[in-house]
Amino acid sequence: MTDVAGQGVTLPAPRTPDPRQAPPLRWGLLGAGWIADRFVTSLLGHTTQIPYAVWAPRPTAAAAFARRHGMPHVHSSATELMAASDVDVVYVAGPHHTHHALALAAIAAGKPVVVEKPLALNAAEAREIADAARAAGVFVMEALWSLCLPKFDVIRQVLEAGQLGRIHTVTADLGEYFDRDHRILRRDLAGGPILDLGTYPVAFATWILGAPTQVLALAQPDPSGVLAQTAAILRYDTGPQAGALAVLHTSLATATPTAGEISGERGTLSLDAPFYQPGGVTLRLRDGRAARYEEPPIAHEGLHFEAAEAARCVAAGLTQSPLRPLADSIAMLAVMDEVRRQTGDVFDMEAGGIPGPAR
Repeated sequence: MTDVAGQGVTLPAPRTPDPRQAPPLRWGLLGAGWIADRFVTSLLGHTTQIPYAVWAPRPTAAAAFARRHGMPHVHSSATELMAASDVDVVYVAGPHHTHHALALAAIAAGKPVVVEKPLALNAAEAREIADAARAAGVFVMEALWSLCLPKFDVIRQVLEAGQLGRIHTVTADLGEYFDRDHRILRRDLAGGPILDLGTYPVAFATWILGAPTQVLALAQPDPSGVLAQTAAILRYDTGPQAGALAVLHTSLATATPTAGEISGERGTLSLDAPFYQPGGVTLRLRDGRAARYEEPPIAHEGLHFEAAEAARCVAAGLTQSPLRPLADSIAMLAVMDEVRRQTGDVFDMEAGGIPGPAR
């Protein structure tokens, strides 16, 4: 939007609708942890969506969550919440290894469902969710909130207009430090950096470039039994992205720059860190011209954009979000599966190994 120093180039304005104009739905939450808390706080602060009901494995946690957010209903089981006629949409906010079963149960109950990222542990589970949703005609969306942010619609328009020319390189990194008692260090909860953090760099690359021809990955272990950090290179040999590489990294051992860039033959688009959250974007063209898009860096207050997107889709009778189709969620997990195969990153609940594509 801003033409830096009057250089004759600008970035487009985001086309994101006003979240307060999205049809208000009554949300039932499965989970009462960190992400659920921030999701509801964002809804209450920025939308007309209604945090309505909650269930959590610990009843006391669910009751405290409902009191804190003024939610009228606490359910004694996930099944009870999903069967409630006054719940319009379900938000799955439990640990990663619960996403698959809870999503399938919500679909079976006929409830539209938004599933925290990643959609499932692996691509095979994600395909089961997609198949069940298709058969039932039920809306399902992975809560990859980044792609619903106004900032990402600016990026979307830049790519659609070909302002960068042919894309050569995508780089993305996300590293955070976690205390030793954090759940991310537990194998029995599908811990390690790849699902919590690596989802964002991999989703960024596959959103821009699609499915790669080749994946190369390396990792370093953590004493807890999960991985401490993982790096991957995605190579593209065919199609419109032939010749491109994506260089990705994620870590739970230390804070890293958390940067993201898209580099093409005509210029580079740089996302302010953390690249996957609300914030600014800078376009620098090869001829020296530059433009800037500014967006308030409100961090997880931006979660409401994904809720508004889901509400609009459900009200319109859609079964998927055009911003995050299930095929894209599956493609991302297929890359993550290959990264985990190469690095030996198998979770406790995958006793038979990571399911392959044929399953």
